[in-house]
Amino acid sequence: MPGNTFGKAFVVTTWGESHGRALGVVVDGCPPALALSANDVQQELNKRRPQSAPASTSRKEPDQVEILSGVFEGRTTGTPISMIVYNRDAKSGAYDHLKNVFRPGHGDITYFKKYGIRDHRGGGRASGRETLARVAAGAVAKVLLDRKGIDVKAYTIELAGVRVSRIDIKAVGKNPFFAPDLDAAQRMEEKIKQIKESGDSAGGIVEVTVTGCPAGLGEPVFDKLDADLAKALMSIGAVKAVEIGAGIEAARLLGSQCNDEITPTGFSTNRSGGILAGISNGDDIVVRAAVKPIPSIRIVQNTIDIHARPTTLSVKGRHDISAIPRIVPVCQAMVRLTIADHLLRQRAIAQAF
Repeated sequence: MPGNTFGKAFVVTTWGESHGRALGVVVDGCPPALALSANDVQQELNKRRPQSAPASTSRKEPDQVEILSGVFEGRTTGTPISMIVYNRDAKSGAYDHLKNVFRPGHGDITYFKKYGIRDHRGGGRASGRETLARVAAGAVAKVLLDRKGIDVKAYTIELAGVRVSRIDIKAVGKNPFFAPDLDAAQRMEEKIKQIKESGDSAGGIVEVTVTGCPAGLGEPVFDKLDADLAKALMSIGAVKAVEIGAGIEAARLLGSQCNDEITPTGFSTNRSGGILAGISNGDDIVVRAAVKPIPSIRIVQNTIDIHARPTTLSVKGRHDISAIPRIVPVCQAMVRLTIADHLLRQRAIAQAF
């Protein structure tokens, strides 16, 4: 079955390419009577658009969303919600030099091996631009989660080797990297400017926290909540690793250090990241996504063409220096979609008794 759909109860299907006429998403399974407007979706899409961050592309798309179905008089109807965003600033000619050459680190070669054809204009379906459809769907999930008092926040904790030293949520919206540490954000900007000047790119780490999530979400075997969160985040093209709670550090701890002791008022620590045995325990859910550097760089690299002949490549054009900060709202959206999906699945179980 083609892998363009995510979720089982709150079902999302994205479509479109970077330089096609438009991109869009269909959200099925959203409950009726939720207040939803195009402005609700637009607010989230605006966070993903290139801003003034030195890490971002110079491509300036308005990303103006239109809701085509599933909403009547400002409320969801319970039927599929279809949304579309037209591409307005695609300059496909800038990618002509990539038509017969594969970019190292990019999905160019794997798409070609799978389908025998690829859209070289901006990466086609493999472009990060596909993620705007996820953010639009995440805006719908947000409306549902808000009603249940579930809040999902996302922010950058590391970029180009610069790590934050504090988590101040109020600082996230006050810098171009969505960093919860203004001092670190300044160092990130300096580092990114140096990397941009050198023609290279950089990666980083995004952390997402979920507060107000009830206990009991997630299935006990294959559809564990942490497994689905990992899949959701790993489905984002630039993400190469996911941690829940203590993550990799848990492998270095003793059981006495790793266990979250339980008291009459709750857990004394949260190394589990709010999930035990694949089921939410009512504590804050904490998940981190490791984001690789953007593969399109000006530095000359060795590669091959579509006939497997060796060549070299220096990528020109309008490319991000890092997927951060634009990937931050994408990670937030994918976590929202996962929690919304499991919330509706759990509701189906609860109503059966």
